[in-house]
Amino acid sequence: MTATAWLALAVAAGLAVGDWTAVAGGHKRLEYVCKPATMVALVVVALILQPVVDARRAWFVAALVLSLVGDVFLMLPRDRFLAGLVSFLAGHVAYVVGLRIGETSAAAVVVSAAVVATVAAAVGTPVVVAVRRGPHAELTGPVLAYMAVISAMVTCALATGNVLAAAGASLFFASDALIATNRFVRPRAWAPVAIMVTYHLGQAGLVTSLAK
Repeated sequence: MTATAWLALAVAAGLAVGDWTAVAGGHKRLEYVCKPATMVALVVVALILQPVVDARRAWFVAALVLSLVGDVFLMLPRDRFLAGLVSFLAGHVAYVVGLRIGETSAAAVVVSAAVVATVAAAVGTPVVVAVRRGPHAELTGPVLAYMAVISAMVTCALATGNVLAAAGASLFFASDALIATNRFVRPRAWAPVAIMVTYHLGQAGLVTSLAK
């Protein structure tokens, strides 16, 4: 990456730490600044680094912008979970398109899909059961659709053979699994901070994979 891209990444890291601190301490005003600003900084990184596959960059930028929109929906005082879910779902579609650009063997896709499907079934089944039986059963369809799309994103990332993309996608999956488990299955005091740490590291991994 260029020196300017490294600088932008450092700024993103500082803002992310600010957001983690805000979430841990319940400082909403700081969260309202640092959470979206972190994603803006990552967009800048994606725009100024030198990508290995140039056509992939535009799709990653679109995914980051849609994630930023989702972040805003999820941090608002009023519950905008469905709007946030739809925004992130669209973001994962953009990541899938971007990750599919370039050479990937069919065998790698099949193996990656099998691994992801196994993990998704283990993690997602309790969530789907809880949603279906809970007060927001109408979210069952959207949650299933989201699980399918993020699983496709992780599959495509693993199939590229790019370590940063695979790690980033996996951390993104872990973050969303924590969100779903914390919201629908069993809330945990440490979950909000863990969600943001894995989320930001996941997005950073995907962005920096452009320059791998």
